Amino acid sequence: MEKTGPDHYIVHDGTVTSCELPHPKWQFNAHHVVMELGHNAVIYRSTFRVKGVPVLFLPIATHPLQRQPRQSGFLIPNLGRSSTKGTILGDSFYWAINRSTDVLLGAEYYSQRGWAQHALFRARPSDRSFVDLRFFGVADRGIGTPKVSQGGQEVHLNAQARFGDGFRGVANIDYLSSFIFRLAFNEVFTQTVSSEAISNLFLTKTSPGVFYNAAVRRYENFESTNNADRIVIFHAPTFEYASLDHRVSQSPLFLSMDVAAEGLSRSEPSFRTAPLVGRFDFVPTMSLPLLFRGWSLRPELGVRDTFYTQRLLPTSGVGVASNDLTNRRALEASVEVRPPSLERVFNRGLLGHKLKHVFEPQAVYRRVVGVNNFPNILRFDERDILSNTDEVEYRVVNRLYSKKSSSSSSNCGTVSEIFTPDPLRSAEDSPELDSALGQQKDEAVKAVPCPSGPEARELVSWELGQKYFLDTTFGGALVDGRRNVFTTTADLTGIAFLTSPRHLSPLISRLRIAPRAHVDAEWDLDYDFKSSRISSSTALVNYQLGRITFGGADVYLRVPGENLVSNNISSPLHFHQFRILLAYGTPNKRGLSGAGAVGFDADVGFLQYSAVQTSYNWDCCGVSMEYRRFALGAVRNENQYRFSFNLSNVGSFGNMKRQERLY
Repeated sequence: MEKTGPDHYIVHDGTVTSCELPHPKWQFNAHHVVMELGHNAVIYRSTFRVKGVPVLFLPIATHPLQRQPRQSGFLIPNLGRSSTKGTILGDSFYWAINRSTDVLLGAEYYSQRGWAQHALFRARPSDRSFVDLRFFGVADRGIGTPKVSQGGQEVHLNAQARFGDGFRGVANIDYLSSFIFRLAFNEVFTQTVSSEAISNLFLTKTSPGVFYNAAVRRYENFESTNNADRIVIFHAPTFEYASLDHRVSQSPLFLSMDVAAEGLSRSEPSFRTAPLVGRFDFVPTMSLPLLFRGWSLRPELGVRDTFYTQRLLPTSGVGVASNDLTNRRALEASVEVRPPSLERVFNRGLLGHKLKHVFEPQAVYRRVVGVNNFPNILRFDERDILSNTDEVEYRVVNRLYSKKSSSSSSNCGTVSEIFTPDPLRSAEDSPELDSALGQQKDEAVKAVPCPSGPEARELVSWELGQKYFLDTTFGGALVDGRRNVFTTTADLTGIAFLTSPRHLSPLISRLRIAPRAHVDAEWDLDYDFKSSRISSSTALVNYQLGRITFGGADVYLRVPGENLVSNNISSPLHFHQFRILLAYGTPNKRGLSGAGAVGFDADVGFLQYSAVQTSYNWDCCGVSMEYRRFALGAVRNENQYRFSFNLSNVGSFGNMKRQERLY
């Protein structure tokens, strides 16, 4: 080593490693290194060796030497293999613009498909704001015979800023050029099968009990792999005001308000509104909360006035948007009754824990009248599905709590009484007695502490609910033989069930179980008594025991109503899939770890997705390997082979990205 200045050094034939000596698992052998402390090191003619075997030669490389290093330059190249993309070779350039802003630009070459580009821009202008912008695109040469291009672009923007006086701005934008591009090139299965692209841009101000919002929203749903077969709903601009219940002067009445003025548009293959449809929605609501001996009674009365600059003219299909003005008026009344909760404490409990069972009943009578033009209302969002209704809703919630039984002495908390001097003791008694009593009291407090009681934990929560409809046609809004979605049905469950007049809704069951911090389960079930079958079921289980992690999901849906057809493709009447993840260890600790995941379509008996990943880490490096398979019909049938070789405090080589790992 040669020192040529206060912070300047030159190293000849040096070696760099972060492994334990004298037998490092990897090392860089450099012919010539120029170091400037506090800046960086420039390495010339270096050879990367694993167990003494040369693996990679770099004519020149740089390494930052700052306390918080952020050095611009090219990253280590990545290499991979795919059955549909071919050999994958790529690299990225990292640009550290300043301490709070950086850019990552990269490209990959797919030998069988073409070029892929990706970019990431990150900025932290202040401790109350951030900007993350991601881009991914593929210039695809096509696949199959004849060649069919599946290329496209996807952009994600996530930004947020908090201003003074309660203002907050958020931008969450998702642009997708085509659904087939996401199916073919996205590497995360849950994102791959999502057909929606949702964007929100808003500025809000909140103060106690009041909410102001200005927003632009865009919703896009691809109905098939045909890029023209999509639904686009646009909200621009949107101005909203809402207030929580607040007392009206000195009266027992409470008033809440919901006001929205919006410009809207909707387009789909067989339907299109005007580029800007005006909608003004005004909803004041008055309530009178009453309490009597544990009973809660809440009558509520509201009016709703919604004005549209276009109306829907029903036809045999979706309908036609007409430039005629329309006004929807409704009167909403409800009475909510909550009896006192019933509870019982089981002192014997289970495994040293006390148990407490709580039973919470609730009933609501609701009536909406005045909506006599439901077929003429354009559908943009939840504000447009209000219908007449005359109904009773009833729910019960069972909760089971657990609390660890106290093991402290029964004398805890009575020490001051035991050692308080006798009030009849003479004032002439010696001060030594006071000192002795004080010492005994201090020792007793140390021997019998009074800790704060253990916190209660909710082990089980089980909610059952149902509605009884007195008006089975909902004021004439229901169309027999088709799926109908109204405000009253959407408030109960997200699964459509109205296809004909009926009194009883499905029974909804929402079960949550969390006996310990590392164990939780959830089961949401809708059972339809009219058809005597389950209409939907979603079960989730997560369990962790030491280094073993298990996760499972089972999703079942029976599509109600007519069999919809899009581009001559019939939608399935059933949907049943399950996914399983099993993992051992963690990829960032020494030793062996691994994980496996599958996604199975039970309706067709087909494995849509599978992946197996394993890692082994030493003291200074680690290696990870993965096999992944996508089977998404004719769009994608791909086998991927990935690996990553990680060097402690240096970087990684390979094509396994952190955000795409199984665990």
